[in-house]
Amino acid sequence: MKRDILEILKSYDLKISDAEVKANVKTILDRDFKSLYTIENLKKNFSFIDLTTLNSTDTHARAKSFADNVNNFQNDFDMPNVAAICVYPYQVPTLNENLKAKGVRIAAVAGVFPSSQSYVEVKALECKMAVEKGADDIDIVISVGAFLEGEYQTVFDEIVAQKEASGKAHFKVILETGELKTAENIRKASIIAMEAGADFIKTSTGKVPVNATLEAAYIMTKAITEYYEKTGRMVGFKPAGGISTAKDAIEFYSISKNNLGEAWLNNNWCRIGASSLANNLLTEIHKLETGEETEIKYF
Repeated sequence: MKRDILEILKSYDLKISDAEVKANVKTILDRDFKSLYTIENLKKNFSFIDLTTLNSTDTHARAKSFADNVNNFQNDFDMPNVAAICVYPYQVPTLNENLKAKGVRIAAVAGVFPSSQSYVEVKALECKMAVEKGADDIDIVISVGAFLEGEYQTVFDEIVAQKEASGKAHFKVILETGELKTAENIRKASIIAMEAGADFIKTSTGKVPVNATLEAAYIMTKAITEYYEKTGRMVGFKPAGGISTAKDAIEFYSISKNNLGEAWLNNNWCRIGASSLANNLLTEIHKLETGEETEIKYF
């Protein structure tokens, strides 16, 4: 039976103040950031990373080099590995053949990433094919244009179709929060995605002018908490786009810890979409452990 997302949305209070969100983010960071900036938490954030390469110039050789670097990752600081490598669907078979590191997943963007501007049948087929080729995680983007036109049922139905096509893969739904503009839109999109079956909600593609922000993270994690209280189903959170420094990582971690709690603070429920963050975290951890200003490049 088809579900009516407009009726579902009536059960939520969709009102949220942009100014209040900004003030709450500042309060959390002022209170918690300094105490959370520890080696242990930097290592934990490293384990959240979906190590990402999403360029038009990506080659099979580049995908293989990512797999090789992750396979050969060694360190002197009792570090976990990254959570996943994230690529376009065309590179999934290369990762499936070459990625051997235990516990590291293969993530693929699909559903006509990053624009989501195509027929739902095409989007669903790409999800299905990526899973068949070996993807463990699927990251799709909502139809932002449809959302901005108020076509919430279309947005919902397309997510449902792509979720179904993705089978047992972890299914992450990107809201493209920088294009949604307002706190109310981000909250509404979060609820639509979760009600449609998202296993994770994710901020951004990294392909638009405004990507992950702390304010979007606050809104999304609060929505996750409310959804969990209503349904008992945990949904993960993934900020992505522009997160590159240890400071960035701990700021987002502060918001997640405050709004979600300890049960979410592992890579089953928290991910970070990033590329340069991995090396920067390793460099910062090395500095804090040894006192040496040495740039570390593993990836």
